[in-house]
Amino acid sequence: MPDTKSFHMSPEEFRRQGHAVVDWIADYMSRVESFPVLSRVQPGEVRSQLPASAPQKGEAFEQVIADVERVILPGITHWQSPNFFAYFPANASGPAILGDLLSSGLGVQGMLWSTSPACTELETHVLDWLVPALGLPEKFLSSSTGGGVIQDTASSASLCALLAARERATHFVSNRRGCDGKLVAYCSTQTHSSVEKAMKISGMGSDNLRLIDVDQSFAMRPELLARQIAADKKSSLIPCFVCATIGTTSSCAIDPVREIARICRDRDLWLHVDSAMSGTAALCPEFRFVHDGVEFADSYTFNPHKWMFTNFDCNCFYVADRKHLIQTLSVLPEYLRNQATESGAVIDYRDWHIQLGRRFRSLKLWFVIRHYGIEGLQHHIREHVRLAQQFVAWVRADSRFELAAPAKLNLVCFRLRSGDQANQKLMDRLNASGDLYLTHTKLDGKLILRFCIGQTNTEARHVERAWQRIQQETALLENS
Repeated sequence: MPDTKSFHMSPEEFRRQGHAVVDWIADYMSRVESFPVLSRVQPGEVRSQLPASAPQKGEAFEQVIADVERVILPGITHWQSPNFFAYFPANASGPAILGDLLSSGLGVQGMLWSTSPACTELETHVLDWLVPALGLPEKFLSSSTGGGVIQDTASSASLCALLAARERATHFVSNRRGCDGKLVAYCSTQTHSSVEKAMKISGMGSDNLRLIDVDQSFAMRPELLARQIAADKKSSLIPCFVCATIGTTSSCAIDPVREIARICRDRDLWLHVDSAMSGTAALCPEFRFVHDGVEFADSYTFNPHKWMFTNFDCNCFYVADRKHLIQTLSVLPEYLRNQATESGAVIDYRDWHIQLGRRFRSLKLWFVIRHYGIEGLQHHIREHVRLAQQFVAWVRADSRFELAAPAKLNLVCFRLRSGDQANQKLMDRLNASGDLYLTHTKLDGKLILRFCIGQTNTEARHVERAWQRIQQETALLENS
């Protein structure tokens, strides 16, 4: 019989090329600081270097890696650079990357406990580890009425919380009949845009999302929340959901969760707490003030992929009563039925989120926690906060600048006193230089520069150099 070519990569070639890829990643991590932080390619430039059609015959793997260096790398904005101070950290680490590699190698599809028991049970256990580590209430433990699940992002977690709130408020009727336009939800004017998107996806409608004004620190005003709820009830609407934020995207404002929770309890509204970046800070007891009042929340979420050295994507979502979530999202066709599920003795995480299929994300989180230990994670969080507070001191000491919001953790919001145009020019010049990357927001109608410290390898020298560059460019602007 004629020999047939399998086209597959043999185990021997996989081993050889795998070593080459790991070496490339290690080299990238060691030289990432040398690249311009913000990619300098123009729109369409990456695609212009790619063939118009897919190759008919397979190519050598060495050629593929060479094109990563030649075509892809120039089009990368280097989120892992220690000079990346934009948006929020997405701080990957060696153990997380290796955990993700192992997850890819195992190729698990963990939709049911029975499709890989280890995938489910490790996830449950690691999320239980984080409850006491973060000072979260015991009701979020799997051994209690609630439990945790890994989602892709906080956006998905907020959507699941909203859906569960919708069903609880309608006694699960809206899952069958749809929404009638009477359900109302609440968040602050500073809340992440994912809540508005969730309102659209859930069928509740963005017009039924009430944006509550904030105080001088950009935190939600509970008295205005209570007033709006009362007005909506008077109009025969059905308030059902409130999202409180611990660390808003624009300014890292912390909503008064305890006061908001009291309002929600008195009126039987679901309280969801979004602590996407800032929740990680609670690993340190001195920063656990951020979780004041979370013990009264119906659900809570934070992202290890932002400030806990676990590469994207990895969001932890907790509920106080898992029955509401499961009843909201569970659909069981015949082809998913199995003895373990029928026994009721296992968790099937397919019922805890939108998608059916799921990756073995808990491996990388497990690797990170075991490699660093809580002590190692605390060390880096404390250092990032210390560096942010040092940056605050420099801003305060320079009369050309002002702080635009309280800086309690690792985000500093500041601006030139000379106006929006000067701040825009300063940011554009800094980003174009490639020396650092920072982004902006608007607070009280003013353009604000955001300086977020949280990348894995950011050290004091990077923050000091960034402040020097800010001062240098400011001086050039003043003299231009």
